[in-house]
Formats: sequence, structure tokens, C-alpha cells
Amino acid sequence: MTTRMNRRSFISTTMGVAGGLTFLGPRALMAQDGATLRFALSAFPPSFEAWTSTGTAAGTIKLMMHRGLLSYDAQGMLRGELAESWEVDDAGVWTFNLREAKWHDGTPVTAADVAWTIEEVAKPDSAAYRQGQLALITKVETPDDRTVRIFTEEPLAILPGWFAHYHMPILKTGEPKDTQIGAGPFMLDNIERGVSVSLKAFDGYYKEGLPKLAGVEAIVYADENLRVAALEAGDVDLAEYVPWQAMEQVEGNDALKLDVVDGPFMYLTFNGSRPPFDNPKVRQAVAHAIKREDIVAAAFFNRGGALEHLPIADASEFFNPEYANAWNYDPEKSRALLAEAGYPDGFDCVMLSTAQYGMHQSTAEVCQAYLSMVGINVQLDLPEWSSRVKKGNEGQYDLAVMGTTADNNDPDGLVNVLDGALPASFVRSFALETPEISELFARGRATFDTEERKAIYKELEKVAVETVPLVGLAWRAQGYGMQSNVSGFANLPGQLTFYSGIMLEETMIG
Repeated sequence: MTTRMNRRSFISTTMGVAGGLTFLGPRALMAQDGATLRFALSAFPPSFEAWTSTGTAAGTIKLMMHRGLLSYDAQGMLRGELAESWEVDDAGVWTFNLREAKWHDGTPVTAADVAWTIEEVAKPDSAAYRQGQLALITKVETPDDRTVRIFTEEPLAILPGWFAHYHMPILKTGEPKDTQIGAGPFMLDNIERGVSVSLKAFDGYYKEGLPKLAGVEAIVYADENLRVAALEAGDVDLAEYVPWQAMEQVEGNDALKLDVVDGPFMYLTFNGSRPPFDNPKVRQAVAHAIKREDIVAAAFFNRGGALEHLPIADASEFFNPEYANAWNYDPEKSRALLAEAGYPDGFDCVMLSTAQYGMHQSTAEVCQAYLSMVGINVQLDLPEWSSRVKKGNEGQYDLAVMGTTADNNDPDGLVNVLDGALPASFVRSFALETPEISELFARGRATFDTEERKAIYKELEKVAVETVPLVGLAWRAQGYGMQSNVSGFANLPGQLTFYSGIMLEETMIG
């Protein structure tokens, strides 16, 4: 019947084909030459809570320790992890069939663990990144230890993608949210708080022949210049967040390689709980006050592009060219909007960012300069990253600079930066309700028909342009630098770049 064909087509073209994976090589090849990879981490994880969003550095550690039902391969296609296959029936019920896998303590991963994880994440007070989505699940059945059936009130076409996110690993029943017991390729070995995180290969990992490393020593280099210097000196094998000003010198060094993709974006969020940013006209004024090209030049050394609309790439089938310059630089319009909002003389406010990442600080400084030209006098608040995350979650700001990716390359991947109905998060405007956008996201995820989804997300973008739940600023390149003898690692494409830690299981030295 037509419904089934649409759903099968959607699954195969948008999310990848479900099925088992082939893993080459005997387990004896694991930990080739006993190599331990030295990884330059940009920040010490603010926490080790598996379901909480605390940044990419923390996400990379999670991707070594934990596994979800699904993940992505090097080409960005959805693939099985703890689930070896998955399918949806005509009623919209998703069934996940689990593979034989073990926790780090040697006990088996079961369907009961999956059901418990979903229940814990969906609790209103869980503070989990995926709480809002998993709260839409009405029932979970576990007919046996290897089968999980997930029911929702309405069909949800994008549900598999929820379980591929690196903030949505499956945990063992009863374990705390910051547990050291996972089902991933590496086990936590030692933590030197603020300095390093050491992990060792798990010899019970379910993928034959993986991981190929004996371990990973994740060493914190919060200063981006020191991170590059460590890479050039050979003190580390692989480094995240290669700063844009150093990309050319890394590319020109025969001893090194640079793997860079476009996908992350910079944007502004607002505190919608109080004036002046509870007023959409003020948010519109901000959107038209900033010249994005100067951000691309100052923060990213022209390795990026201006973003004057929602972060939907022009290569996407969901891109709407009529909105491409919806928030164009127009200071006259900005001043007029401020006057309409009751602020003809402007106002003072505090902008939250961080000094730990140069691109965040540079973006904030460019925004500060341009906003001053229309009468908005900005005081910068630039704490280190963990404090920035805390202040963002608690709404301790007026407006804030943020940089991230969407959850995946589907428009629904923007839900966590746009949907004001979700629990508070530093990646999203604080206490800013978005009822029309929330409703359109719900409609978009309930249909499997691509043309219907295009129309829904076009309407969503129109509403966002008018209500401004965020202000797009710039696309940016994201790079990993590595020694020339490092192989198997890949920077995942587009919005999936922050998932690249998944590739450490296949990485080797020599």
C-alpha cells in the first residue's frame, strides 16, 4: 500500500538502509602494535552525564565510552549500533532488533536496558538533551531480550535519528547518568580532572576487530595556539578544533593532515523572559544590524560564509532561496524596528560568550561593534566554557553567542536550537516560546512524504524569519588535524561533524 512504500522510501533515502554491518579482521588485530592515540581535546568535559548536552569535547568522550541504538558512518548514512536492524509498520510502530553486545562489566545489553533508558530520559526533570523528543513516546514493549517496539501517538518519521545522537546513548539499567559503564569501544581508565581523560580498549566490544587502538589519551589543550603547537611538535596525534588561522599552516605541513568540512554555524540566542528581547521587533532589529561578512573574516579567516536565514544549507533539498537573505544587513531597518519597539535611543544589555574558543569571542566582538552602531550598547561576558554552559542553561544573559550544528542533516535536526517548548538548554533561546514553530515541527516529523515535509518546513522558516527565535550569523569550517601516519579517522559531513568521535574506533597509527 502507498503508506508503506512512502515509509520505506523515506527510510532508505533519508536515513540510510537498516541492517547488519560487516566488521573485518579477527579480534587479534585489535589494538594494532599496542598503539595509544594522543588526542588534543579543546576543553575538559563539564560533566560525564551521558544524556546531557555539555559540548563537543564531552561528546567525543561519550562516543568512545557509550553506544546508542544507531549512529552514522563516514559518509553520514545512518547505521546500526546496538540495534542491528530497524523498521516501521503501517501504524507507525518502530521495531529495533538488538545485536549481541556487552556492557563494560561483561553483562549483556538487553531490550530492558533500552526501555529503562527511554523511561529515564523522558522524565520531565531528566535534563536530558532528548527529553522533549522521547516524551512523545507513549509505550515501549520488549517481547524478548533482543526486541524493542516503540509506540507514539502519531507516526514519527524521524524517530531513528533520535537514537543516533551522541547525547542519546543506551545505559545499563539502574546506572547513574554519569556512569563509567558503557557498551562502546573504549573503557574509562583514568581521569586527571582539568588535564586529561584516559581510555583503554574494551576487548568485549561487539564489532569484530575493533577498536584498532589500545587506548586513547585525551589531553586538554584549552588554548587553541598551544593545541596547534602540540600537533606540530608531534606531542599529539590528532587534534579537534584546529583554529581557522592555523588551517593553512597545517595543510602546508608535510608531516600533518587536515580534515575539514563545512557544517557548524554561529548564531545568537535571546533571553525571552524579560525586556527587551521578549519583543520580536527587537530581535528583528538585531538580525538586521550585523554585517556577517566581517564575522566570517574576523573569526574564521574567511573559511565559512554569511548566514542570513535559518541554518539550512543551500545544497539541501529543503533550502528556500527566497529566505536566503531574510536577515540581511540593513542598519536603517534595524533602527526603525527599534523605534517601533519603543527603543528609539537603544538600550544597554549583556552578551554572553566565552574566551575559551577564539571564534566565540571574535564573533561576540564583531556583534558588539555593529550593535553599538544602532544604539544597542553591549557589555561582553566571557567566562570559560563550563561557566558559559551553566549561565546559558540558567538564562543568565540578555543575548548570547552560540555555535553548534543541527542534530543531523534533516530540517528536524534544528529542533533543539529552535523549539521553545523543549526544556531549557544553552543551545537555544531562554524562555522564548515558539508555539507555531513547535506545531510545524510536530507536523513535519509525522509525515513520511518528502514534498509535504518541504512545504511544512518552508512555512516554519517563514515563521522563524518573523519571530526570530535565533539569529543566524555565519557558517564555519570545522577541522581536525592529525599526524600523517594516522588513518581511519574521518570528519563526518555537514551537520554531523561533531559526531566524528564515532570514528575513533576505526582509527589507527602507522
